[in-house]
Amino acid sequence: MRLERALSHYLRSISVRWDDVEDRGIYPFDLPVIRELKEINFSPTVTYIVGDNGTGKSTLLEAIAVAVGFNPEGGSRNMNFSTIETHSSLATHLHAIRGATPRDGYFLRAESFYNVASKIDELDVDPLDVRLNEPLPPLIDSYGGRSLHKQSHGESFWALFTERFRGNGLYILDEPEAALSPTRQLAFLLRMQDLVKAGSQFLIATHAPIVLSYPGALIYELRDGELLETALEDTETFNVTRSFLANREAALDELLNKDEDAE
Repeated sequence: MRLERALSHYLRSISVRWDDVEDRGIYPFDLPVIRELKEINFSPTVTYIVGDNGTGKSTLLEAIAVAVGFNPEGGSRNMNFSTIETHSSLATHLHAIRGATPRDGYFLRAESFYNVASKIDELDVDPLDVRLNEPLPPLIDSYGGRSLHKQSHGESFWALFTERFRGNGLYILDEPEAALSPTRQLAFLLRMQDLVKAGSQFLIATHAPIVLSYPGALIYELRDGELLETALEDTETFNVTRSFLANREAALDELLNKDEDAE
């Protein structure tokens, strides 16, 4: 894909400082993908990490986000709160190679975006600039002006992508498709293209073939304990979805009736 402007890396690569790890036999260092991890290089535009449940992709993505300054539960770099500390210690052992400094940035964890929305409402009760002792603009204005809790799950995600993401940013997204219909996933690709053209870099963990299909993206798949660079058409999520849709009746018959056939 030809872009309208030259792009610079915000995040070039990440690696594990293994000399600082005291016990490689405990979580998360015992995860196959972490145990074999040397260095991950990122595209200046869009990089995906895909893999089955339990392979460690969210653990890895979260650690990368924390290592570059984001709150473990998500939000912008200025968001600092903790509902419950569940993140691993991996972030403290990561070494990030950076390029240009982004003007904007955000870490979306689909599972904890509710907590981010609650924190925004809490901070907007009486926003005050303590240095100047003057009222601050409500945070929710950056998301379109309407409480995220007063919108559907999908609407709140869409407000984040269209209102809060401003461009020239580093956006780390863990399963952004969680609240999006297939139609909105297609619209998300268009929004992502606009932000890439505006100088943004994306790092995304996803299970959705539509979200995964951004042209020219760098794709890593967690497979057999390794993080392997691959093509969209070679990922498991793409092939399982394509196979099912192409042979839906036969696939359902085999899946749902195999126990009956064995009797």
